[in-house]
Order: sequence, then C-alpha cells, then structure tokens
Amino acid sequence: MTRLSVNINKIATLRNSRGGNTPNVLDAAMNCQKFGAQGITVHPRPDERHIRRQDVFEIKPHITTEFNIEGYPSEDFIQMVIEVKAHQVTLVPDTHDQLTSDHGWDTIKHMDFLKEVIARFKAAGIRTSIFVDPDLAMIEGAKETGTDRIELYTEPFAKMYPVDPICAVAPFKEAAKRAHELGLGINAGHDLSLKNLRFFHDHVPFLDEVSIGHALIADALYMGLRSTIQDYLSCLQ
Repeated sequence: MTRLSVNINKIATLRNSRGGNTPNVLDAAMNCQKFGAQGITVHPRPDERHIRRQDVFEIKPHITTEFNIEGYPSEDFIQMVIEVKAHQVTLVPDTHDQLTSDHGWDTIKHMDFLKEVIARFKAAGIRTSIFVDPDLAMIEGAKETGTDRIELYTEPFAKMYPVDPICAVAPFKEAAKRAHELGLGINAGHDLSLKNLRFFHDHVPFLDEVSIGHALIADALYMGLRSTIQDYLSCLQ
C-alpha cells in the first residue's frame, strides 16, 4: 500500500497568523498519526512563515511513523536535518522566498551539488528523495546522484486532470516505470487531492508514498481531520 504522509505546514500557517500556539502543531502531528497517517511532512523555510525550526525539533521525538523534512539543502538546513535525525529528507530547488514548490531539480546541471549533499545525508543514515518533474532525463540524472528516491512533482497532473485525465497521468506513469527500472523509490506530491488521488494511484505504478498538505488540511476544515485522513487513505488502497 502507498503510504500517506501529511504535510502540516498549513496548520503552522494558521497558528502564525494569530500568534500564540493555537492550533498546536505538535498536537496536529500526533493526531494525524493517531488517525492513520503513515508519516508527517514539514517544510521549514528560511523566513519561518509556517513551520519553524523549533517545531522541527519539538515534533521529531513524538513521531512514531516517519518524519520527512522537505527543503532546499542550504548548510543550515542540512545541519538541522542531520541533527534532528529525520527518517527522510526531500530536497527541493526552491529559492528562499518562494511561495510554494513549482518545479523539480535539473539533476544534470546540479549533479555535483546533489551528489555532495546526498552523501552527507547517507552518512548520517537518512533516506534521501529528490523533487523532480516527470522527465526521464531528470530521473536518470537523479539515479546518478545516489539518491534513494525521487518525488514526482504532480501539479501539472492536477491541472490537466479535469480536462484529460489519461493524458495528464501518462508522463507520470512512464516516469514511475523508469525510476523503478533504475532501482529508485517513488514518492509523489503537490496538488494531489480527493478529486484526483485515486485516479493517480490507480494509474501510476510502484508508488511508495504521497505527501499531501494543502488540500488535505482544507478538506479537514469541513470534514474533520480524522474523517479526512481516512478518506485519503481509502484512495490509496
């Protein structure tokens, strides 16, 4: 079964908008686990506009499933991930002020940099994943970096899905097949939702994990966190 990792950034955004500690990010992470999520994802950014560095350290001791930290591998990010001993790190090519991730790595252009970073995480026993577009050349480049997994950037699929779902999913299906042939694990994320997740899961083979935040937290406002997580899990069975 494909695992569901819940990205709790939006919980932190809501907390930060008012100050104080409501909603409580740690409680949210623990509840996600209790309600069936098989992982927790956070994406701390340099400006701490949602998840803060302090949150990362406070959450980790309470994670009994998997703790996945996303981010651009700056020196301070690398040191934080190693110090907190994340189970998985997902490397994204974001700029420091980027609103949200919107493209994958050019794994050929940045090959040497990614090799160096991944070697440091591997030495610390941390599984690595590289955020990539469904481009076979970029996936083949990812293999050369030494990463354990890739994470397919799925916004293009989500945008095209209402118009032509078969066409939308086709490049992701081929990308997953190629990654599997190369021995890479396969994660996916960005704009996956209850509207498109089951279709994506049914058509893209070898999926190890999906990371979902914005849509899931938005759905939880209407349906409650427990029911929402169960609905997302049902799409992955």
